[in-house]
Amino acid sequence: MEEIFITPRLRDLLPQIRNFVETELIPLEKEHANRKGKETEALLQQKRLLVKEKGWWNLHLSEQDGGMGLTLCEFGQISEILSLAPYYGQYTFNCQAPDIGNTELLKHFASPEIKSIFLQPLIEGKIRSCFSMTEPDMPGSNPVRLLTTAVRKGNEYVINGTKWFTTGADGAAFAIVMAVTNPDAAPHKRASMIIVPTNTPGFTLVRNIPVFGEAGEGWASHSEIAYVNCRVPVSNLIGEEGMGFKLAQERLGPGRIHHCMRWVGIAEKAFDLMCRRAVSREMEEGVVLGQKQFIQGFIAESRVEIDASRMLVLRAAQRIDLKGAANCREEISGIKFYVANMFLRVLDRAIQVHGAMGLTNDTMLASLYQHERGARIWDGADEVHKQSMAIQILKKYGLDVKKKSSQS
Repeated sequence: MEEIFITPRLRDLLPQIRNFVETELIPLEKEHANRKGKETEALLQQKRLLVKEKGWWNLHLSEQDGGMGLTLCEFGQISEILSLAPYYGQYTFNCQAPDIGNTELLKHFASPEIKSIFLQPLIEGKIRSCFSMTEPDMPGSNPVRLLTTAVRKGNEYVINGTKWFTTGADGAAFAIVMAVTNPDAAPHKRASMIIVPTNTPGFTLVRNIPVFGEAGEGWASHSEIAYVNCRVPVSNLIGEEGMGFKLAQERLGPGRIHHCMRWVGIAEKAFDLMCRRAVSREMEEGVVLGQKQFIQGFIAESRVEIDASRMLVLRAAQRIDLKGAANCREEISGIKFYVANMFLRVLDRAIQVHGAMGLTNDTMLASLYQHERGARIWDGADEVHKQSMAIQILKKYGLDVKKKSSQS
């Protein structure tokens, strides 16, 4: 961890959490490939009780909401440690996506009634939630283009449309749905966010979508959802009508810090596995992989790239703490595509160093690559973030951003 970002309270907290992850969670990985997602979820309930006993529950929240009041930069460093147990850490501490983003969204923008019914049980870990924005027939990187509608009829919204890659919908108690409520408004003011309990008539979980051939379940699922004449009270609206795009940006800014620090943590895990393999795998009598220059290149490049990524993310987190996410668009876009690519390169190198073993479930590397290749797509594809970042930079040089830019 980078000393310049470690605050006095982290100096004691980080080693304690690392010890918990290493002793309570990492040993569970031995049987990970043999367990279903919901079995893992049930297994971790006891670990969640331990976290509550230690006072680490909801570390990302303010003291008023039951957390420790950590800054985004402080929590990002904890998120990296939790990711040394990639499938267990965040869920055990009740800060897994998409719940962490939904919690922050509801905390800042929901009505007292919504907070009582939906937010409080989410904070307590009694329920899970999902975020339903991406659609199969519209570009997921452009949240102003949506086909799903929420038409107001009396005191209800009637929602119709199809969403997919709704992460964690399998077993969730409610979805936050982004739908068009004001079709005649300006593009960025057409959509709203509305809470839909998953037991509402008209809400149908069509399938858990297979990713690279494997369909996850529970909080690790990515589901296709059909909303057919799905009626919910108008009081389930988050904020005001037409605020959907603004709320999405508020939610995704800090969320990208969480994602990126999680990827840094998993990259560290892959790096450790790669180095252990390099010093133990004999290629010929008396010669191990780590003595080969190309393996040494893998290790040197990975070390520098991980360290550079961590610095970029923590700097972005610190600036968000100081200036707010809306004023840090360049930094947020930059870390999103840079860290996603770093992370996948390190994973790929680790798999390569393990040879055929790297393709099996004897390590977690193949499973991690399968699950995380989406890093370059989730929350906006690399290409979108690169363009967004470049436009923000070029505006300072007088570029007329109102003119449509072309993609080559």
